[in-house]
Amino acid sequence: MNPKELKAILQAMSESGAFELSLETPDFKLSVRRGGAIIDELAPVTTATSAPAPVITTPPPAVKEKENPFAGCLEVKSPIVGTFYRSPAPEAPAYASEGDHVRAGQVLCIIEAMKLMNEIEAEFDGIVRKVLVENAEPVEYGQPLFLIEPDHVL
Repeated sequence: MNPKELKAILQAMSESGAFELSLETPDFKLSVRRGGAIIDELAPVTTATSAPAPVITTPPPAVKEKENPFAGCLEVKSPIVGTFYRSPAPEAPAYASEGDHVRAGQVLCIIEAMKLMNEIEAEFDGIVRKVLVENAEPVEYGQPLFLIEPDHVL
């Protein structure tokens, strides 16, 4: 499967509102689950079997805006690829935890890249509603790290 075919499959899935897709051919197995459109599995299949029809399920009932506890929150994204650390040392308290009020310029975490410790700061005042990454977990460029509810509309 080439990137163009994969893109077409993901676009069709998005347009149809499908929540989950599984596709298996003699060459590969693909499972996609929405909720961030994460590709769960893309692995070569060693045995040649006939390809079953794709399985498409309907999305779960829509969540009302009032039921989403993170509505109105803004994402703090990783500006670099590296390893996420919540505190300056293993025994030290986390820079920011869920429920903490943070100020613009306050350090939220560290991302280690090429043996350099890069402090990631809040860009606005607000309350940390969700920490999206586990300590010592690798992160990608642009990956959401925190959900912060701003004190005021930006």
